[in-house]
Amino acid sequence: MAEKTLNVFEIAQLQVKHACDKLGTDPAVYEILKNPMRVMEFNFPVKMDDGTIKTFTGYRSQHNNACGPFKGGLRFHPNVTLDEVKALSTWMTFKCGVTGIPYGGGKGGMAIDPNDYSKGELERISRGFAAALAPFIGEKVDVPAPDVNTNGEIMSWMVDEHAKVTGEFAPGTYTGKPVDFYGSLARTEATGYGVAMMAREALGKVGIDVNGAKVALQGCGNVGSYAGMYIEEFGAKVVIVGDHTGTIANPDGIDMKALMAYVAETRGVKGFAGAQPTDQNVLTADVDLLMPCALENQLTAENANDVKAKVVCEGANGPTTPGADEIFAKNGVTLVPDILANSGGVTVSYYEWVQNLQRDSWSFEEVQVKQEKAMKKAFDAIWAIKEEYGVDMRTAAYMSSIKRVADAMKRRGWY
Repeated sequence: MAEKTLNVFEIAQLQVKHACDKLGTDPAVYEILKNPMRVMEFNFPVKMDDGTIKTFTGYRSQHNNACGPFKGGLRFHPNVTLDEVKALSTWMTFKCGVTGIPYGGGKGGMAIDPNDYSKGELERISRGFAAALAPFIGEKVDVPAPDVNTNGEIMSWMVDEHAKVTGEFAPGTYTGKPVDFYGSLARTEATGYGVAMMAREALGKVGIDVNGAKVALQGCGNVGSYAGMYIEEFGAKVVIVGDHTGTIANPDGIDMKALMAYVAETRGVKGFAGAQPTDQNVLTADVDLLMPCALENQLTAENANDVKAKVVCEGANGPTTPGADEIFAKNGVTLVPDILANSGGVTVSYYEWVQNLQRDSWSFEEVQVKQEKAMKKAFDAIWAIKEEYGVDMRTAAYMSSIKRVADAMKRRGWY
């Protein structure tokens, strides 16, 4: 029977409910956590290059701030919906809780394709979005960051626009900025580095040596490319890579640095000289480790039984459906969930924010050492919960994080 297609927000709610039930929390905890505290939809006008006025719709979901300011990315993608933003803000609350950083979850964006606009138009759209959002965010309130199709340049425009609207220059209001404009070293690499690190830890736990381990990589954007590069540095071989342009394979291993340089120029893996085009589905390739680093709902009840990897490490947000989770648990596949695997980005965003508040800057090595320490500690704690309660890693990660958030809500007297 085909899996009932749940929207991403329903999936997020199910995951939270499942972990609350396993923990035996007070019913009030799920009651508070099942919906975001505040969700905004706003429309704003922008002048196009031809002189016409077009209105754009922006979203921001602020899920829970029991542990600290809301935190989470802004994405510009045609498929952005209010429910997607609500789901991603929910996941962000627990992603922050996993590594114990003092933030709650937020997420926002617009249903646009940046490629449809000139650079000037994109800047005016970004500034319009930032101006509309300004009353609801701030260094100590809600701290957005880049996500799908947004970057450090867009964050810089938004910081500037926020300063114009509020009359106060507060660089810590947005993270993921360029290094020469209040950004942090090691931020660009952070999410992918964390995915590779968590994959390495998980391989070790299931008795697979990372040296020579075969890896399949879906997605070659910022997260996928660095995840592939770092797992290669740890000794593994990336043998197959797929993205929106096609799939390429090389049984001897794909040179990830060369591929990253190629993708930076061509915007896709298709035609890369260091590998052959292939019809093999990257998700079901015969490998030790699968790293889905593209979009949601890629691994489903329909294809999960065909996955041959022993470890799946989620670089994307929500790439695995609940139906696929059940199949992986039954088939003995170890899945490192998104809220742990890709929490490196928000962890280093937090370090950027701390540096901004202190008007300080740390070295690349200092940031990566702090990140590795925080994520390794989180992995070990979650693995221990998994063993103690006999649950999968996703449930264990939610249990660890929900306990932290629930404790903060209790202290505040919310229930």
